[in-house]
Amino acid sequence: MEGYIGLILASILVIITFRLLEVLLSLSWRPYMIKKHYREQGIHGPEYKFMKGCLDETKSLRSSAQGITMDINSHDYTSRVLPHYLKWLSIYGKTFLFWHGTTPRICITDIELVKQVLSSKSGFYLKTELHPTLVALLGKGLVLVDGTDWVRHRRVVNPSFTIDKLKMMTKSMAECTKSMIEEWENHIAKEKSKQIEIEVNNHFEELTADIISHTAFGSSYIKGKEVFSTQKELQNLTFATILNVQIPGFQYLPTKNNRKMWSLEKKFKSIAMQIIHERMASSNGEYGNDLLGLMLETCMTVGKENNKNRLSMDEIIDECKTFFFAGHETTSHLLTWTMFLLSTNQDWQEKLRVEVLRECGTEIPNADMLTKLKLVNMVLLEVLRLYSPVTYLFRKASQDMKLGSINLLKGTTIGIPIPILHRDKEMWGPDAEKFNPLRFENGLSKAAKHPNALLSFSMGPRVCIGQNFAMLEAKTVIAMIIQRFSFSISPNYVHKPIDSLALQPMYGLQIILKPLES
Repeated sequence: MEGYIGLILASILVIITFRLLEVLLSLSWRPYMIKKHYREQGIHGPEYKFMKGCLDETKSLRSSAQGITMDINSHDYTSRVLPHYLKWLSIYGKTFLFWHGTTPRICITDIELVKQVLSSKSGFYLKTELHPTLVALLGKGLVLVDGTDWVRHRRVVNPSFTIDKLKMMTKSMAECTKSMIEEWENHIAKEKSKQIEIEVNNHFEELTADIISHTAFGSSYIKGKEVFSTQKELQNLTFATILNVQIPGFQYLPTKNNRKMWSLEKKFKSIAMQIIHERMASSNGEYGNDLLGLMLETCMTVGKENNKNRLSMDEIIDECKTFFFAGHETTSHLLTWTMFLLSTNQDWQEKLRVEVLRECGTEIPNADMLTKLKLVNMVLLEVLRLYSPVTYLFRKASQDMKLGSINLLKGTTIGIPIPILHRDKEMWGPDAEKFNPLRFENGLSKAAKHPNALLSFSMGPRVCIGQNFAMLEAKTVIAMIIQRFSFSISPNYVHKPIDSLALQPMYGLQIILKPLES
């Protein structure tokens, strides 16, 4: 018996050994063949290193760039955030090949090619396979799923973001914002100078987490804060490990980082299940018309006509991950960068104040008032152009195909560096690096030479489902702050934007806050 078991184990070992040899041989010759394929089309790039690709050079360039401190009137942070892209663009041109580990990536900066990729309805351009910690952070929700799963998830989630539903959410957004503002006013009241220095980035992160908790999940601030804290730990873990070489199967080993990731995943699932169980216990068969209610409705409609759209409980938890993170992380940094640009452009701060007081007075703004804030909308679009929270978009070719004049190989990732496209002077004009909200005076489609030049929410069928929610939330918060305070940049602020899965100030944003005279 022991001999038989030993023979089986030996056989398994031989199979594993041959499989590893096969993988190693493939990793040795495959990059050479891929490079040859693209080189024959005139596409070149940095050297591939075994297993690591260009990760070492990327890490080195990004590490060196962290020492760069920018002038507060400079908005071209690409040398800090995308130093590898800038170097390779200058050497190899606007389209080049680089390697993320063993995965080939083609960088494109032609907006027509970008449109062809993002607007495709063929299903041939898929979301890329992500780092395990990023999957743990975002969940396999609407942002990451493809094909029929994406259609099913989108069909369930979409009703939560209709215009009528968003208008109903405005009151909750305003109430959460009012609580934050009252906290600021209480701090100011204690100061003899009647002004305070405040780091707003953390405040906005907590505020947007509170808003998404109330509007999408009907949960308390305390529950939302628990989720926010858990996801923040996962975000830090992801940022620390995302450029590490990914060895197949390594994510299943009980390493220190993996154990931490599993623990945080378990904690998130526990909190999400508490929120779900509380909703179900108080539902009486009616689960509510917010995002969580609509998902639970599909989960519980067993045997009914629309059961084909049903989400499992695990899928609902994944969507909770997706919308808790996406619902607060990107909007909080949009608010931060808006405060930064209005602090350094006092003329625009005053223009917005005049508009807000004209349309809203000192009342808490409602949805109808917010639609009249044209200048606020223009400023937010310009903030998204200059300081887009999302810095990259990636898609993977699911088969050999043609992209413009490029013959793509199956498995090649298309990389789209948003900040570089948003600073293209041929597209946006000679002032592309300047803060100029007036470029959006005639609408989004006429702001640049191409109607789809703004990529902060992507475009095409996979456009961000929450973009109207994010813009309405940002308008609400900025309008209420503008009504009550004037603000300027603190001398303690250090202008070092950093991409920690979303673009944000490295040391937060310190501003001087003063109440307006009645």
